[in-house]
Amino acid sequence: MAWAPSYVTPTQLKAFAAISVSDHDAWLDLAIAAASRAVDQFCNRQFGLVDAPEERSYTAEWDRRQCRWVVWHDDVMAPVTGFSIETESGVIDAYALKPANAVAQGRPYTHTIVDPASTYTPTGARDEVTITARWGWASVPDAVQEATLLQANRLFKRHDAPFGVAGSPQLGSELRLLAKVDPDVAVVLTPYVRWWAAA
Repeated sequence: MAWAPSYVTPTQLKAFAAISVSDHDAWLDLAIAAASRAVDQFCNRQFGLVDAPEERSYTAEWDRRQCRWVVWHDDVMAPVTGFSIETESGVIDAYALKPANAVAQGRPYTHTIVDPASTYTPTGARDEVTITARWGWASVPDAVQEATLLQANRLFKRHDAPFGVAGSPQLGSELRLLAKVDPDVAVVLTPYVRWWAAA
């Protein structure tokens, strides 16, 4: 799985929307890609996975309540493989990946707390912390796939509603295709929204 992939396939969308024709495959691909990125934007995260550990830079923040340096970072696949964290001065060798129950809940780690006993600790300088990790999710959650199908179906049908209104007001089936995610998509995705907190 790549970073920020499409979360469903055209075959899945065809089955979901009862689309039988094959000459719309290019439109389906576009709708799926756009819906997948809309899911990312709504959730403030993505649900793919890099192929191998890679380096990324972050800024540590001091948490006064814990009296610890905290590094908020992109989602790290749990269980962890190939993880390392260091400052410009040296390797951070005492830390805790959080949340503690990420593996049990099938969720990724979102931040790292540096133990004061570490040989090297951050100073708060911008982008001084380098983390090497498998970034992303081990698998795309079912809810994310369902939300992507809902949103992609809505986008695919948009070409039949050039003025943003589908259905018929006379028949009571009028639907306004608003410039935001489908309300049902929002309900499904709310548990997956990530709030990037400052320590």
